[in-house]
Amino acid sequence: MSPSEPRPPMSKADYVYSVLLDDIRSARIPGGTALRAGEVAKRLGVSVTPVREALRRLEKDRLISYEAHHGATVVDLGDEALAEYYGLRSVVEGLGARLAAARITGAELAGLRELHDAMAADFAQGRHDRLGEQSRLFHLRIVDIGGPAFLGGHARSVRNSFPVPAGASLWLDAAQVRAQLEAHEGILAALEAGDGETAERIMIDHVRRAGEYRQRQ
Repeated sequence: MSPSEPRPPMSKADYVYSVLLDDIRSARIPGGTALRAGEVAKRLGVSVTPVREALRRLEKDRLISYEAHHGATVVDLGDEALAEYYGLRSVVEGLGARLAAARITGAELAGLRELHDAMAADFAQGRHDRLGEQSRLFHLRIVDIGGPAFLGGHARSVRNSFPVPAGASLWLDAAQVRAQLEAHEGILAALEAGDGETAERIMIDHVRRAGEYRQRQ
């Protein structure tokens, strides 16, 4: 589809799925919470049918489970799952960075630098609430550049699979923000130099450090 062509409207099931996915991913709906189709339908102003379809999709994503006499429940993931999540992210995003170093264009690099500069400016102005989403975009853009056929989709799937409570975000910690932005600068320098090995190493260490912080929290 070209940019000038209209996008198809989001179906009700897609709408419900996107809302619940965001709520679960951000931990606004915490692990262990029961999701009753009727209540969700009333909250979102839709019938029960698209809610049930969205819940089936979330079950396939392994974000909810069904239990006898309880219905759908948000999966409550523990420390082992957390370690696996960040370990998998480090591998996928590290590979994306290595591949991106060999194919990134000047325009793509400029776009990444612009995003990084916006993050630095927001941090300087105390706008920490924007940094998490900007960092997600920074990482996914790199993976998309390095692996547009498969890696980008895998990276998104992994990131959507584990909720991150707002209060556990490292972007609320000034010392962590400085370290994360420094890592982004190192990744950008490696990408500009076409040094895939260094880009991969920094990205892996960067993601693992985020995981270590989250585990401490």
